[in-house]
Amino acid sequence: MITVRGLVKRHGDLEVLNGVDLDVKRGEVAVLIGPSGSGKSTLLRCINGLEVFQGGSVAIEGAERLEAGCPERVRSRVLATVRRRVGMVFQAFNLFPHRSVLENVTEAPIHVLGMSKAEAEDRARALLARVGLGEKLDRRPRQLSGGQQQRVAIARALAMGPEVVLFDEPTSALDPEMTGEVLGVMTDLARDGQTMVVVTHAMRFARQVATTVHVLGQGNIIESGPPSAVLDDPREEATRKLLKAEAAAP
Repeated sequence: MITVRGLVKRHGDLEVLNGVDLDVKRGEVAVLIGPSGSGKSTLLRCINGLEVFQGGSVAIEGAERLEAGCPERVRSRVLATVRRRVGMVFQAFNLFPHRSVLENVTEAPIHVLGMSKAEAEDRARALLARVGLGEKLDRRPRQLSGGQQQRVAIARALAMGPEVVLFDEPTSALDPEMTGEVLGVMTDLARDGQTMVVVTHAMRFARQVATTVHVLGQGNIIESGPPSAVLDDPREEATRKLLKAEAAAP
């Protein structure tokens, strides 16, 4: 579903990603873990075209490959395809504060996909019911808890009918109860076969839901495998240190 090859991303003299290779299969839940500054969020943003990278390529199954240094007209055409097929859920929700819950979810299907208002609203109502917010259609984001806002953000991403959804630390700003609400929705999506790439510190989610866990360190993937192998019997010392630090965190 996703093929990343030799991905290099620099910010000035700082090399954030230094030749990352990553494969994500259709229906897989790929979880990215690693210390702060290891490049996890940057990798997601490169996959979705939110960051311009300096080396390597990203390809979504059946779409053109996005190559480093490609002409802007080619990049724009490829990104238009990628962003219809790849949804993104951010740490900070990014909802429109002046629009209702229903309007937040229907905005992109109407204006990007050209869907009729009636069709978009039918889809939005079904998705909001799925994430447990069917009674909140007319609320504004400020009237919702953080967990509810993040569930709206998930419904908004799903409203575009993406083949893969990228989650960038979706629970890091939430308290434990709200974290449980959001991870419950994500677990249900995984159970239904939704392809996902998730940056998270929620090791319980990684252990129970991930198909593959990838450990990032110093700008590259240092270890990959099923959760039982990576989290219970890691090969790399850097992974053992990371897991020890995560276990000690409040």
